[in-house]
Amino acid sequence: MDNPTDTALRQDTSVEAGRALRAGAEPSQALDPKSPVARFNADRPLAMDAGVDLAPFQIAYQTAGRLNAAHSNAVLICHALTGDQHFAHPHPVTKKPGWWETLVGPGKPIDTDRYFVICSNVVGSCMGSTGPASIDPRTGRAYGLDFPLVTIRDMVRAQAMLLDHLGIPDLFLCIGGSMGGMQVLQWASLYPERVFAAMPIATGARHSAQNIAFHEVGRQAIMADLAWENGRYLEAGTRPSKGLGVARMGAHITYLSEPALHRKFGRRFQGGSAPTFSFNADFQIESYLRHQGLSFVERFDANAYLYLTRAMDYFDLAADHGGVLANAFRGTRTRFCVISFTSDWLFPTADSRAIVHALNAAAAPVAFVEVESDKGHDAFLLDEPAMFSAARGFIDAAARARGL
Repeated sequence: MDNPTDTALRQDTSVEAGRALRAGAEPSQALDPKSPVARFNADRPLAMDAGVDLAPFQIAYQTAGRLNAAHSNAVLICHALTGDQHFAHPHPVTKKPGWWETLVGPGKPIDTDRYFVICSNVVGSCMGSTGPASIDPRTGRAYGLDFPLVTIRDMVRAQAMLLDHLGIPDLFLCIGGSMGGMQVLQWASLYPERVFAAMPIATGARHSAQNIAFHEVGRQAIMADLAWENGRYLEAGTRPSKGLGVARMGAHITYLSEPALHRKFGRRFQGGSAPTFSFNADFQIESYLRHQGLSFVERFDANAYLYLTRAMDYFDLAADHGGVLANAFRGTRTRFCVISFTSDWLFPTADSRAIVHALNAAAAPVAFVEVESDKGHDAFLLDEPAMFSAARGFIDAAARARGL
């Protein structure tokens, strides 16, 4: 349940928002999020790396558990690229369970009977935090590509403002996978005094050239869709569904592994035992990917996908510290647990080892766990007992050290 001391209000769809969307366009979570919202007025702008002070802006979030009297049991979950704040709550669009219910809940490694858990939709996304689908107060229409480019550091600064709004001085734990793991590393570097324990999972301290290349293919698919309308599709009453669907299909392949794909689909035909000699979805894997693309466009904004993939591309923590990753953690007292998966080729174990080596060089307390799994990058979202065991052990030990 929400923290009773939280005074944030739900956002109402504004008159300007209604005017910005032509008749027939569906209301979106960007304009009417089904979660609490923290608003920041012009006197509290978000200073962005692009050189823009974003104001006014808002952050949509969800919570679970209760904040203790000392405000010392807060856990911040940082979501991945296409994730959102609904980590343990039914999704308002898909109606599916929270995306991390495997890890978070009563009696689970992140025990909501012990901890106050927060997850915010990142700035630049489309589930209620200010992003390209939000209304630009200067024009009364959706920002589109007028929205400033976002970085991982911008996301973390906004989250820090949310914690201040909620009266939380520091975090017991900051945890996340993939793009969420990037945020965890940025938190530990930017606000070391506010992070007692950090758990970056299936991530890296920078985006590789290969990952940037995959993202660029997805972005070009979206921008090549005629319905994209140079980013003004909301006003045109269109949706670049084909382009966004293809982008999702390509990205989804990188989240899996060849053994997992073979086990689940192999070369099995969708409708029988022989090819149709057409370009229909003959193979089960083709049908699966098309389903992933179609279901994704129902819940995600195309421009937000452009912005968030670019934020991941820009992330390079070492470059921000003279090219030496250890400098990002120099003098930190945060304790770390870094987790990777053997079949993750999007963020391979070598990326996690580089983080661990940097933490060792900075004399930071760090544990490292490489989980044997054939499920690929998405393993951090799935039922992985070895990951749960490592997370529970680290979190329980950190809680004892914290006096929780």
